Amino acid sequence: MAGTDSAIAQYANVDFSKLIALDPDEVVTHSYVRDITLPSGKRLALITLDNGRDHTRPNTLGPATLTELAGVLDALKERAARHEIDAVAVTGKQFILAAGADLTHAGELPSREIGLLMAQLGHATLGRLGELGVPSFVYTNGLALGGGVEIGLNATYRTIDASVPAFALPEVFLGIIPGWGGAWLLPNLIGIENALEVVISNPLKTNTMLKGPQAFELGIADAMFPPVNFLEDSLKWTDGVLTGAIKVKRPHEPGKLERAVKWDVAIGIAEKTLASRIGRVALSPYRALALLKAAKNTDKKTGFAAEDQALADLISGDQFRASNYAFDLVQKRAKRPVGAPDKALAKKITKVGVIGAGLMASQFALLFVRRLQVPVVITDLDQSRVDKGLDYITGEIDKLLAKGRIGSDEANRLKALVSGTTDKKDFADCDWVIEAVFEELGVKQQVFADVEQYIADDAILATNTSSLSVEQIGAELKHPERVVGFHFFNPVAVMPLIEVVKTRNTTDAALSTAMVTAAALRKNAVITADTPGFVVNRILAKLLGEAMHAVENGTSFDAVVEAVRPFGLPMDPFALLELVGLKVGAHVLDTHHAAFPERFFESAALHELADYGHLLEKDAKGKTKGYDPKALAIVTTHQAADATPYTAEQLRVRIEDGLADEIHRMLDGQVVAAAEDIDLCLILGAGWPFQMGGVTPYLDRVGASERAFGDTFHHPKIVGVN
Repeated sequence: MAGTDSAIAQYANVDFSKLIALDPDEVVTHSYVRDITLPSGKRLALITLDNGRDHTRPNTLGPATLTELAGVLDALKERAARHEIDAVAVTGKQFILAAGADLTHAGELPSREIGLLMAQLGHATLGRLGELGVPSFVYTNGLALGGGVEIGLNATYRTIDASVPAFALPEVFLGIIPGWGGAWLLPNLIGIENALEVVISNPLKTNTMLKGPQAFELGIADAMFPPVNFLEDSLKWTDGVLTGAIKVKRPHEPGKLERAVKWDVAIGIAEKTLASRIGRVALSPYRALALLKAAKNTDKKTGFAAEDQALADLISGDQFRASNYAFDLVQKRAKRPVGAPDKALAKKITKVGVIGAGLMASQFALLFVRRLQVPVVITDLDQSRVDKGLDYITGEIDKLLAKGRIGSDEANRLKALVSGTTDKKDFADCDWVIEAVFEELGVKQQVFADVEQYIADDAILATNTSSLSVEQIGAELKHPERVVGFHFFNPVAVMPLIEVVKTRNTTDAALSTAMVTAAALRKNAVITADTPGFVVNRILAKLLGEAMHAVENGTSFDAVVEAVRPFGLPMDPFALLELVGLKVGAHVLDTHHAAFPERFFESAALHELADYGHLLEKDAKGKTKGYDPKALAIVTTHQAADATPYTAEQLRVRIEDGLADEIHRMLDGQVVAAAEDIDLCLILGAGWPFQMGGVTPYLDRVGASERAFGDTFHHPKIVGVN
């Protein structure tokens, strides 16, 4: 519901000089203007955004860029008033509209005042597209992220290229909000449910991007054209709109009924879903949610002002700096793994063998055949187990086909590539063999010994062990140098991390093959030393062990949950134990206690709970109702008469200090190359919140690092310590 007052008049007297001075070396995206006479004789001023670099350096919107664009739009408004032009359009250089705000120095903003100026300059500039006196059009010809999307939202009409590969408002993922109109304009264009998907759900799904057709289907663009003649088609369409030959319809634009009823209901559901999925530590999703809620009945001017304040708060806060650190880890460090040997050393994988046909092994087989497109053979103790695994793989391929994610030809090809056997001789021509059998050293040693007699001397043997010694698993082999740890996280298809474990024997060729294979599987790999729990499970074992120790000392389950709430983890320790399995949890704690008895607790209560089978009580639909009364009674029987419970605050500090100490020891022991690798593992493998920047920045911020070892993991600027 647009207001009659100018949305940008409120910025007329704002002095942006302090913001502009912040980055004197900005790569400016210039606004080049040319006039085009349309077939009807109508005159269009076309602005092309171009930073003068090739497509590897996307257009970005820094202070100087926005200032130049604002000046160009003001000049075009004057021309429109003189009736020299009938419309204004904006497009980008080849393949790119804009990758959003230039955040090069955003993590170094000296004050909230400068953050506010950044929000206001975006509104003041892009908002001009709605106040030119003539219709404005944006032709999204390529990549459009954040502010790039908001250019279009501020215009009167929008077209999009069908081949656009990435179109998104990813701000919540980075700890901020769409602050240049997106939070107000989008729900008023495509409805609240669609806006919630784009602004909140997609960013929190590991920053899911839309493609051109999806953006069009949601109603973010009014028309879509193929890439061959995209600009020409957009110009013809614009002419039709200007002459009245084309009437633009927007079926997703919210009406009175949606504003009266559906809007608040959708917001309420979204808030409950957010709280259950990510807790309430992350600030940006809830600020975005509040802005989307308010957009129901405020005008544009009010909406822009609210975005200004929210963006200023968030962009000058700790979580944005932490998010930038995490973003750099995922986008840069993960793509250049530290310690990875030359890729040229990697062995070419032409066939994969999977030892085991259970759920995890079957997930491996499906992933390998989909990503590598090579034959995959699975084996197990008997044919019935093998057949069950094959049925699972076939069923999952059929699901992919039904969802339209693969075509029928690919489905048939994938099925033909997968086979099962009980005869290890069928592994003879495998270049890569991975086991997913019971987590017991003797069992893993035996299956590798069985298969080694059939495979080539340079074939790779990979183990998915989560806590056993990889070196010991290969100790009795003729060629232990070909053994490498290849630790997936569940669910295999979804979790993006693989811990690649290097033993003292592992050759560079084997390690290189593992790293290249992980990349081919579209996973991020971090090289770790062969040590109990590697990275993720060692840290989780510390957390879970402290949780069980606390309840065995009389601390309430609720106090434990409250103690870890500030970490922002996707689930509390007890929900995590239930998810991974109580027997698995007990085994992991035992392994770490055996290795580090002075720092890791074993839990008799957890073993008894594992035998009982439950910690949480669930209803008929499988939804958690609370703690199982018998499980609580089991824990009580293990509490000493003189046990002293912790308060939530005491336990939080104890866990923080314990984690800081353990991670410091891991780095001293060269488990990984640097603290950044610890954080990368926890973000990708344990769901540590992006907005927290990983565990080590958090421990620095709360002072645990100083308390534990008298120093910090990072320079304060990196982690947002003021």
